[in-house]
Amino acid sequence: MAKAIMIQGAGSNVGKSMLVAGLCRAAVKRGLSVAPFKPQNMSNNAAVTSDGGEIGRAQALQARACGLVPHTNMNPVLLKPETDVGAQVIVQGQRFATMKARKYGSRKAELIPKVLESYHRLAAHHDLIFVEGAGSPAEINLRSGDIANMGFAEAADCPVILVGDIDRGGVIAQLVGTDVILPPDDRARIKAFAINKFRGDTTLFEDGMTAIARHTDWVSLGIVPWFKDAWKLPAEDVMDVATRAGGAIKVAVPRLNRIANFDDLDPLAAQPDVTVEIIEAGRPLPGDADLVLIPGSKSTIADLAHFRAQGWDTDLFAHVRRGGHVLGICGGYQMLGREIADPEGIEGPATRVRGLGLLDVTTVMSAQKRLTLSDAVHISSGAPVSGYEIHIGETVGPDRANGWLSLDGRIEGAANASGHVRGCYLHGLFAADEFRQNFMSDIGAPVQAMAYEADVETTLDALAVHLEDCLDIDRIFALAEPIRT
Repeated sequence: MAKAIMIQGAGSNVGKSMLVAGLCRAAVKRGLSVAPFKPQNMSNNAAVTSDGGEIGRAQALQARACGLVPHTNMNPVLLKPETDVGAQVIVQGQRFATMKARKYGSRKAELIPKVLESYHRLAAHHDLIFVEGAGSPAEINLRSGDIANMGFAEAADCPVILVGDIDRGGVIAQLVGTDVILPPDDRARIKAFAINKFRGDTTLFEDGMTAIARHTDWVSLGIVPWFKDAWKLPAEDVMDVATRAGGAIKVAVPRLNRIANFDDLDPLAAQPDVTVEIIEAGRPLPGDADLVLIPGSKSTIADLAHFRAQGWDTDLFAHVRRGGHVLGICGGYQMLGREIADPEGIEGPATRVRGLGLLDVTTVMSAQKRLTLSDAVHISSGAPVSGYEIHIGETVGPDRANGWLSLDGRIEGAANASGHVRGCYLHGLFAADEFRQNFMSDIGAPVQAMAYEADVETTLDALAVHLEDCLDIDRIFALAEPIRT
């Protein structure tokens, strides 16, 4: 019978996703068949799955840590924000509805049968499930109908480990305060706690651990020191990319309001001779960039307006006049064209807007989303590329004749006459080492050889060892309880 344990956080971004990835790899190394599960995630950084759906990118990394192909069962509810108050709701990999937050809050309990269905499907094939919560269980205003934290733990009768982030400060209050504010039944589900992201001598916090255990009656699992190689793993938040040190080659990336599927940046940021600079609103695009990369967007037309509002269009035109290189991926590709039409009002009111005009193509939005894993070839070098497509809209026009990828027997992408401005729909292409080297050489910024995918695997192994050294892994496995159908 499969067992499960749930990792919840005393707040957002306490490092749950990375801890689950490391615990999954540690379990695999011990010979267990393990799978990740997150009942509800909120992210525009999605991964396309083998069964033709989409899940959060963090769950795809966790699946990799387990030696599994990502599947929609691993993240049955994915919320993809489109505005400040609304999101597209993805259920078991497919679009379910677009809702404002208040409406979703009143209906989310309807989704628990689907969540449990996916959970039990996973359990049928594995020894152990690591469940990841979202946000904090202390958000008791969201407890009614909850499917992300204690609501799921109750429905699945799953024990919980609570994690605190000491790097933010106030970790004792985070954990003890959570214990105080939870209703008794929820409080009883928490069996143990751990501290994450500790910098320095962990023995200095021994009294803190004792105090937390005394106030809560939870078992202490240990303190996780800061994992210095965390930057080598695919980033869950775009600002995690911005914290990485790099080299002299500069790739400038305007931070769109609804930036999506920015995993294209991870292999570039991992290059020791490349700096990926995330340009925040209000800052100009740097004049010394070797490449301006316009990433994907969940709301292309709105983000194009945001792009112009920052004056980035003027900066981009100057960059091109200087002979600079530009790459647009997915939504960024659509923005580079002459026009974007949304006759059905997919992204908002039906409209037709002028694009940046750097590529002679036009895009028409449609309700049908393309979700597929794809293998391609870089035409000029013959280098193989594997990636995924996740977009609405079809792009046509004269510059499609200058497409620079061959995908499923068709030409993909577009380029202007000089080849300095390019776009495509294929995400993930920079993970291919040979392609990455050829592309950067083409733009006059050659990079050293690097085995990106192998480095990710090595880092996952190192993370597992790191957790084995500092946490009571045996106790964690012992706390897992059988999954009851």
